[in-house]
Amino acid sequence: MTSGLVLDAALALSVVAVAVWVLAVRTNFAAVVGFVAYGLLLTLVWVRLDAIDVALTEAAIGAGATGMMLLFAVARLRGGAAEIDAATPNARQRVLAGVICGVIGVALAAAVLGLPDPAPSLAAPVAQHLADLGVRNPVTGVLMAYRGLDTLLESVVVVFAVIAVWSMAPDRLWGGVPGPRFPAQESGPLSLLARVLPPIGLVIGIYVAWVGADAPGGKFQGGTILAAMFLLAWVAGLARMPAVSHAGLRWAVVAGPMTFIAIGLLGFVVAGDFLAYPPAFAKPLILTIEIAMTVSVAAGLALLVAGPPEHAA
Repeated sequence: MTSGLVLDAALALSVVAVAVWVLAVRTNFAAVVGFVAYGLLLTLVWVRLDAIDVALTEAAIGAGATGMMLLFAVARLRGGAAEIDAATPNARQRVLAGVICGVIGVALAAAVLGLPDPAPSLAAPVAQHLADLGVRNPVTGVLMAYRGLDTLLESVVVVFAVIAVWSMAPDRLWGGVPGPRFPAQESGPLSLLARVLPPIGLVIGIYVAWVGADAPGGKFQGGTILAAMFLLAWVAGLARMPAVSHAGLRWAVVAGPMTFIAIGLLGFVVAGDFLAYPPAFAKPLILTIEIAMTVSVAAGLALLVAGPPEHAA
């Protein structure tokens, strides 16, 4: 048995063990911590599968941003223990859910194992036409050209998610400042990290977003890192969340989708179809979308974590 096989087996067992632990643990906080650990383990699994772009997305959004949202949700559940306990499934319901999940897992495994060998793939045609797009990262090529409409809709979903969160605020606070106000941390680990990490994270986030056209990375991964750096400073009381009525903030949220749609419509004029890129300008147009989307992803995720407005502007 090779060392790689041992590592893969250990990762597989760890993922299953952590998933079971998250379902079995009794406290919300412990479940969220387990969920974050589960996401980090999945990140390693994707690395082992050579899917670096997916691994970066899982670490940034799956474990990082989503984990932080869940932690904030747990922190906001004050006095709701009785309601949570009442909604907790009993032993019979858990067994039934486990059986259903097992059946679905077996069905998925059978479907994957039943695929023809070699499995049908569009990888070769995509690789042949990457030069027309001016990008070397096949993931970016697929997401921005061959599945450009899907990527556009994903960017729009972030905007609607932010609007949905804002709509949870009472009428008197509409347009106010989202999230709680944290006292400034003058000392301690949080204060140190909030002062040291953001400048480094800012450079890393911009770099990850910029190289996405030619290497693993891109707008979602880079934008998530940028959002995390701002949130770190915000939680430490070193930065203030802007009011949702701020025009600049609203433009930041919609900049990516609006740029995406504008360039998509431009495709009718310069290339004869929606989201079509002329070869001579394909890479500049893709980079323009990526830059605008990085800003929108960073703003959107930060606002989703912060939650609805809680203070008047």
